[in-house]
Amino acid sequence: MKKILSTLVIALLFSCQNNAQVNAKQQAVIDAEPIEVPLKNGKAKAYFASGCFWCVEAVFESVKGVDESISGYAGGHTKNPTYESNSYGRIKDHAEAVEIIYDPNVVSFETLVDVYFASQNPTQLNGQGPDKGYQYRSIIFYQNNTQKKIIEEKKAALAKKIKATIAAEVYPFQKFWVGEDYHQNYERLHPNQSYITNVSAPRLNRFKIEMPEVLKGNSH
Repeated sequence: MKKILSTLVIALLFSCQNNAQVNAKQQAVIDAEPIEVPLKNGKAKAYFASGCFWCVEAVFESVKGVDESISGYAGGHTKNPTYESNSYGRIKDHAEAVEIIYDPNVVSFETLVDVYFASQNPTQLNGQGPDKGYQYRSIIFYQNNTQKKIIEEKKAALAKKIKATIAAEVYPFQKFWVGEDYHQNYERLHPNQSYITNVSAPRLNRFKIEMPEVLKGNSH
């Protein structure tokens, strides 16, 4: 019995140490100075996490001024994350995220933040809809103090409006890791896949009702 107890204590000690290391690494991401992505050919980039990236990608690609939405990973500390390594949410690491390439002369960062909040359940912690876990948490990434102020003011206004705590975290942008090829444009390429018909498409349609004024003319 003593031998078993000793083994359990040692295992627990190592487990605590490992969790502490992971938490420290993640805290360093949260406390880091933001990295600003320069304009390229007049286009800007913004980064959001809000549940499954298939859903979020489709929402933002329906918005006027958005050229492209790319699925990937952000908000964690592991280099070169993959879907397999990140999908179980066993450690506090990256979230499924999207990189939005947009024309700031057509759509502002402020509007993109409005799109973000209008296209989700803002009070759901660590997930959206049926997708639950740390890898599905909601995060808005800021690249400078101006963006941070916009995010925090809109988050506070929404909390006051609905009289509830808003789950979205606010992180300094560090790096976006592009996801695997088979995740890109998933909703458009697989319209009859069961997850798309039951989760992604209904979420997109709810957003269209919420903000019809920002939609592209050919939005599907």
